[in-house]
Amino acid sequence: YMESLSAYARQFLDQLKKPDIDEIEGIPPTIAIEQRSASHNPRSTVATTTEIYDYLRLLFARCGTPRSWAPTKTKKDGTVVSRSGRPIESSSATQIVDHVVGFGDGTRMMILAPVVRAKKGFHKDTLEELFKQGWVRARVNGELIDLRDALKEDNENPLNLHRHKKHSIDAVIDRVVIKPEEDDARQRLVESIEAALRIAEGSVIISVESDGTDEARIWTDHAFSEHFADPDHPEISLPELSPRLFSFNSPFGACPDCHGLGVILEFDEELVVPDKDIGLLNNAIVPWKKNGPGGMVYPRYLRRFCRTFDIAPSTKLSAMSDEVYTLLMHGSDAPGALKTRKGWDGVMPMLHAWFNKTESSWVKDHLLGFQREITCPSCCGDRLGIEALHVTIESTHAADMGKAATKTVIGRPRDDGTILNISELARLNITDAVKYIEHLKLSTEQQVIAEAIVREITNRLRFLESVGLEYLSLDRRTATLSGGEAQRIRLATQVGSGLVGACYVLDEPTIGLHQRDNDRLIRTLRHLTDFGNTVLVVEHDEDTIRAADHIIDIGPGPGVHGGRIVAQGSIDDIIAAPESLTGDYLSGRRKIEVPTERRKLSEKKAMVVKGAAENNLKKIDVSFPVGGMICVTGVSGSGKSTLVNQILLPAVKKHILGSKARPGAHTRINGLQHIDRIIEVDQSPIGRTPRSNPATYTGIFDEIRKVFTATKEAKIRGYKPGRFSFNVASKNGGGRCEACAGQGVKKIEMHFLPDVFVECEVCNGKRYNRETLQVTYRGKSIAQVLDMTVEDACDFFENHPKILRFTTCLRDVGLDYITLGQPSTTLSGGEAQRVKLATELGKGTRYDGTPSGEHTLYILDEPTTGLHFEDINKLIGVLNRLADAGNTLIVIEHNLDVIKCADWINDLGPEGGDNGGMLLAAGTPEKVAKVKASYTWQYLKDML
Repeated sequence: YMESLSAYARQFLDQLKKPDIDEIEGIPPTIAIEQRSASHNPRSTVATTTEIYDYLRLLFARCGTPRSWAPTKTKKDGTVVSRSGRPIESSSATQIVDHVVGFGDGTRMMILAPVVRAKKGFHKDTLEELFKQGWVRARVNGELIDLRDALKEDNENPLNLHRHKKHSIDAVIDRVVIKPEEDDARQRLVESIEAALRIAEGSVIISVESDGTDEARIWTDHAFSEHFADPDHPEISLPELSPRLFSFNSPFGACPDCHGLGVILEFDEELVVPDKDIGLLNNAIVPWKKNGPGGMVYPRYLRRFCRTFDIAPSTKLSAMSDEVYTLLMHGSDAPGALKTRKGWDGVMPMLHAWFNKTESSWVKDHLLGFQREITCPSCCGDRLGIEALHVTIESTHAADMGKAATKTVIGRPRDDGTILNISELARLNITDAVKYIEHLKLSTEQQVIAEAIVREITNRLRFLESVGLEYLSLDRRTATLSGGEAQRIRLATQVGSGLVGACYVLDEPTIGLHQRDNDRLIRTLRHLTDFGNTVLVVEHDEDTIRAADHIIDIGPGPGVHGGRIVAQGSIDDIIAAPESLTGDYLSGRRKIEVPTERRKLSEKKAMVVKGAAENNLKKIDVSFPVGGMICVTGVSGSGKSTLVNQILLPAVKKHILGSKARPGAHTRINGLQHIDRIIEVDQSPIGRTPRSNPATYTGIFDEIRKVFTATKEAKIRGYKPGRFSFNVASKNGGGRCEACAGQGVKKIEMHFLPDVFVECEVCNGKRYNRETLQVTYRGKSIAQVLDMTVEDACDFFENHPKILRFTTCLRDVGLDYITLGQPSTTLSGGEAQRVKLATELGKGTRYDGTPSGEHTLYILDEPTTGLHFEDINKLIGVLNRLADAGNTLIVIEHNLDVIKCADWINDLGPEGGDNGGMLLAAGTPEKVAKVKASYTWQYLKDML
């Protein structure tokens, strides 16, 4: 298809290199849904990624009800406690007349033009202007006056109004009696209303006389507007409702303070003053420390503060009174500060001023380290301007709002959750959003308008449910999603497109899925095939393999030991193949055994998280006994990552490393004194450039270069370690090939053809110049060592413990087939994950797996990602070896083989999102397998 385009057009497209094959037949249009992390754009959410938010914007623009945000109650400091929230509508003059005629024959009324609304002053100019226009009566603060009498005398305050009180003035345009049968009466009414709208810039008040005594008639006001405006508050108005008003990515809709991000950066006092037991001039104010960018200037301000307020420079911040501390940090104008006439700006305001005025990127980066994201106080994190947040749609479904409970931005009773704005709707999880959309309360006209929109929204929400993501909220940032969640969102988007005759290629879609959700995913994939599509899945999950129509098993081993089709066909064909490792595990010929004896763990010696309440966690207490392997289990979205990665991990880092990371909401954590070191193995990718490889990533390349530097030939020539680096230029003492800059290949740009990489003809792909390659160790040059497999390197460097430690770890996690210099860009997701795992394991262990004299806590997030049954068996062996050495391992995992080998399980659930976050079971696998409230027990009991 690409080659059918003109050469000119092809230069604008990303070109793919032609594969090294003989031929491919029957290729359909192909869509690849890869296993990769989601967008890190802070503006990207689940709703925007799936296009649901685009349809919601259209729905609110066409069927939403605008409401007034006029304050009805405020605090002394001006903070709005509640707002009007009354619907506001736009009405043409004809519609207003039709409404007025509906009051009935004989109704007496006044037509008023509101010219002043709740404004202070004498308003003499306004009265004179009305009189010049020919109007002789006005209503001032509800009382009728004759302008001729009021303006007789040349008085600055003709009505004796209080200058500093708010007043309202309406011009009396006409006084009429409704006579619907008379054309002249209707024409007079039309002209009067149009005149009022013209004078009051689109607003009119119809004051209708109702029952009362002859002396005291009762008048009831009815306000109308030509615009989306509050007739009582003309300053409160909306432009014409359009989709862009509801977009936080558009300047027309985004909150002006946070620009649509929902958060702003603010200096955090805990980071600015981490230790209050330090003397004021002994670097207590960390951003102003003596060796920092402000160390030459800002300590002078502190010395001046000490002299001005008679405070000793060595005074500890903890020894200061609250009034003095508030004065120091927030300035003399801050509430609660020491009362003084001597001005002091305060540390926090001075940091703000410094950050805003500096043009130095170094200073900016320095100060950013003392800032944290806080919810935008203007939009309360809703990202939108106040106009968009006051357009609502009603539903007959009373959604259980839970954590999506609205803020007081609108100020109307919201207990039943039936009237929501677009941000509140986006805070619902997928399940509640479906119910809300399906029960919208719309007029007959709106139902016709919304029919196609609602169908598109509902379809997309249903597809998200079908792939097990019903616990996600629509406003969830995609940057916070796991790789598996991001892939399933892309899958749901593709399913919603309804393509027929396409080939979908999926890379391990079951990652991050609990066994319970596998069936739902398989049903979704089967739904694609029922439409006549082909689904090609790269997968290790047993349920998915057994559900396939056709299986291709490649092996028999990894790397150089594989690359052949061992078996293909039905599940029975795979099981019958003698060479197939996959068949061995599917048939039961091989299996991962349940441990005959588990490590005895006790809650008496444990890390205990108390009152965990971040995200969906329900103030739970969870114990992590030390000295064994602990698995945290539960369905997707049950709170596992929140508990471990957002609460426990930052708390341990803060305790051991002094990290600035702030743990999620919890009461306290006991038992951190048991941990000396922490190693985190997450799913973030390793290097993405060809210069990055397993040797450089693990750090053993530095040791290998030292080995070559220590050879006799290198010493004679005076070579240093930099000589053996392909990243150091020759002019700086390096020994790389300058023709290819140490890459071994040259990139030839072909413009409208794909870029061509050709092997460097000078070094023949070896990366180094001839002189460097003449230095050998045990008969091997540095280039030949980089071409070695991990398996060979273990034997080659058996007398170098530092190198052997890492190569052994790489071998033990099943990567014995990769070469030391294999570019990171050629590693699969599972291989890259295991390189990182081996690196982290090697950092804290000797080559025999024993710890380096310290109790280490390892935190692993789904380490079985991309692993075959055989690889998982090897991984469990590595984890057990670390646990046998007395370390503690906390593993977030869905794989039942890993779970059954754990010493302790903390099972969360029962569901995802708001219906999860509870500790269902804790203890040995045998104990958890008896708890029927847990989904995990249904699958675990059979494994045991």
